Amino acid sequence: MNRNRWIVAALLLFSPIAGAQEVRNGEALVRAMHDRYAKTWYDTLSFAQKSTTYNPDGTSKAETWYEAMKLPGKLRIDIGPVGDGNGYLLAGGKVSIFRGGKVVSSQDQQNMLLVLGFDVYKQSPEATLSILKKEGFDASKFHEETWNGAAMYVLGAEKGDLKSKQFWVEKDRLLFVRLLEPDAKDASKSDDIRFGDYRKLTGGWVAALVEVYSEGKKVFSEEYTDIREGVKLNAALFDAAEFAANHLKKQ
Repeated sequence: MNRNRWIVAALLLFSPIAGAQEVRNGEALVRAMHDRYAKTWYDTLSFAQKSTTYNPDGTSKAETWYEAMKLPGKLRIDIGPVGDGNGYLLAGGKVSIFRGGKVVSSQDQQNMLLVLGFDVYKQSPEATLSILKKEGFDASKFHEETWNGAAMYVLGAEKGDLKSKQFWVEKDRLLFVRLLEPDAKDASKSDDIRFGDYRKLTGGWVAALVEVYSEGKKVFSEEYTDIREGVKLNAALFDAAEFAANHLKKQ
């Protein structure tokens, strides 16, 4: 083999393609998502959100939400004007609902959109896999798919199964794009939640559009504006005892 052929062989051996992480099962997918962005993904993010509810009679209602997250695992949502004290707080695997500045409900609950769209890139793969197992996702079921013209990885279901709990990841950028799961109120129905309109940020991405479908009909959507990464967030924002005294509009 002459010198030039040795150089070509070496380039092929050590190129990013040759060294890329192979994804052949669910566990490998979670690890690949983490490893792709762990060193660059943002720690904090905030945005304003137009939240639209679509009613069966064809009418719709829109309101403004303000959201901020500190990764992994913390999300605050303020709904409406500063003085109303309405919103949600997710921290430590628990969700608390506030009305008039007071907690009206609090329970253990994972927000899988937070886990799969954001936390997976910042926390250890073991932590994400543990949550998936507890939430009923079967990581042993895995296949590749094509959706909206793009190649996908699917964790939680065999090919052709759209009923089991599963999530879809864009193969190229390793970004979460779709969650399918039984409806929380009626297990005979299925919810289909989609992340779209991905925007490139400095060290990661954010889906500026989220759409929720129930039995094929759109029932809810989120449109993000004023997206800011790496923002400094007061720790009190994620303290349930301090919820009423803070609002993201005050940041």
